[in-house]
Amino acid sequence: MAAITEYKCTYSNSVGISSEVTSGLGLEFPDAYMHSATMQTLAKAIKKHDNAGFCLLPFCRTVEAEAMGAVLNYGDENTGPRAKDPVCSNMDEVLALPDIDFSSGRIREVLDACRCMKDDGETVCLEVTGPFTILNALMEPRLVFKAYRKDREKMLQVFDKLGEQLLRYIGEGKKAGVDVFIFSDSAGSLDILGPKFLTNAVEDFYHPFMKKAGGLMDDSCIFLLCPKFTYALKDTGHAEFREYQLEPGTDYLEALLEMKGRVRIAGQVCIKNIGVRLSHGKFRELVIL
Repeated sequence: MAAITEYKCTYSNSVGISSEVTSGLGLEFPDAYMHSATMQTLAKAIKKHDNAGFCLLPFCRTVEAEAMGAVLNYGDENTGPRAKDPVCSNMDEVLALPDIDFSSGRIREVLDACRCMKDDGETVCLEVTGPFTILNALMEPRLVFKAYRKDREKMLQVFDKLGEQLLRYIGEGKKAGVDVFIFSDSAGSLDILGPKFLTNAVEDFYHPFMKKAGGLMDDSCIFLLCPKFTYALKDTGHAEFREYQLEPGTDYLEALLEMKGRVRIAGQVCIKNIGVRLSHGKFRELVIL
């Protein structure tokens, strides 16, 4: 089994939801997390506070799970929505959950907010959440890992179901004008799964999913993978880097936008490392093998 690089998150210049951002906006919480108009206000306020070049939605990693039936604590002006009580006790119950309805609920509001901000001339980034984070919002985490250990075939069915929902979400995001799709899975990283389970998860989900997600990218959008999973794919032999030479000192966000249509997937820098520049101008595409 190949050793997987443990990428350490280093960003500290994006505050996200906090009283620093929300005070003075005249919004009521958690109601502000529910509607397109207030989402836009929040996203633009965070952009201004962080001196960023983009607006990022959503403000949590629960939108997909909620759209499939998860119960949430919607938070307040200091913290966004988070999982509350489990709604599933096994993978069969997860498989029985309905497909996401993109025409209703908070997920519809997120997509509408993306569309409106794009129409306003903003650079729009949409964060898509991976399977382990979704599952942890639907059921107790210990049951997720127990199920993966005991019945890998059943877990493959769950991965297929969740992957299909996420690909549909990306398709809806394209229609809404999203510039950069960001993929993360905080509950599926190396420090949580360990090398054996992460290697299995790369083979069972991340590798086939990234092939399909990359295929959805075109000259209107680009896919930015969390570096934790960039290295998981690369170090297990499922991806490799291809370098492009840009102007030294190019801002990474500007590089992403410049490479739309030439590159499908990137993954060398976290989008929340605001203001990072390519000192030598080397932009890395992640080529899925």
